[in-house]
Amino acid sequence: MHQITQAVLDNREAEILRDAIRGVVSPTLAPHNPNQDSLDVFHKHRPRLFSVAYRMLGSAADAEDIVQEAFIRWYQSSQVEVASPEAFLVTIVSRLCLNHLKSARLKREEYFGQWLPEPILTGPAGNPYATSQMDQSLSMAFLVLLERLTPVERAVFLFHEVFDYEYAEIGRMLERSESNCRQILRRAKQHLKQNRPRFDTSPQQRKELLQRFLEASSRGDMDGMLALISEDVALYADGGGKATAVPNPIYGAENVARFLVGARRKLLPAELIMQVEQINGEPGVVSYFRGRPFSVLTMDVADGRILDIYIVSNPDKLARLPTLPSAPC
Repeated sequence: MHQITQAVLDNREAEILRDAIRGVVSPTLAPHNPNQDSLDVFHKHRPRLFSVAYRMLGSAADAEDIVQEAFIRWYQSSQVEVASPEAFLVTIVSRLCLNHLKSARLKREEYFGQWLPEPILTGPAGNPYATSQMDQSLSMAFLVLLERLTPVERAVFLFHEVFDYEYAEIGRMLERSESNCRQILRRAKQHLKQNRPRFDTSPQQRKELLQRFLEASSRGDMDGMLALISEDVALYADGGGKATAVPNPIYGAENVARFLVGARRKLLPAELIMQVEQINGEPGVVSYFRGRPFSVLTMDVADGRILDIYIVSNPDKLARLPTLPSAPC
């Protein structure tokens, strides 16, 4: 990503442009004084660009890199008349994401243990670009499910089902025919049909269920936990080989409850501080150790029971979460 950037701009210009896109400096300070309207147009569409890139990649850090690269290309084309800036920018982002996913697939196959998306905070203190389109497609369960699709299937599914683009628009973005896009979407839906998350519980009910789950877990109350989780519950943990986590999924109510009770007693620091936050648009728990994020827990709920549990403790995926206010700098 940075190699492409450096081939176009020198180090100083690249730094200023990156600061401009993040809003650290005024866009008017960008090198060569690009047209202010052009910069305003990009910032207008940036929330959608991040929304597309994050759902495509499952990584906020990679999504930000993709958006920055799109900015560089938009900057380069500022002298060219563009009929639809949104279509132009989304096309750039989609193609960059597809290229990125080709290499990411191999890395994820070699990843130690379970690979889970990078959780993002979507409450008041969260990423404003992540919260620009809050819907079920932002949930951890949905993003995990999308991993079953090929990169192109993922792109077509998201553009049509989540972002409401027509087949003709999707075809232009991905350089495919409308009929081919229809076929790809049909295959994608078939792959997702059996396991698509169900959202039949209100946010308040989910929060209450999470609170009861945390209370039962903290007491080591096996019966209390079994009353909350589905018989077919599955637990997925992502430590990335850098934090304590089970390498394989745990299935079944008894096994999951027993693991959580044992982990609370034997694996987790006694002084953990847990806070209920909005994670990927749903209630979740951020655990802090000495003021810094230690893990994130989210759940998939169906029919009033916990169906799946996702725990991310890989420190690389928690680096963007805020620390507790009392934590030392």
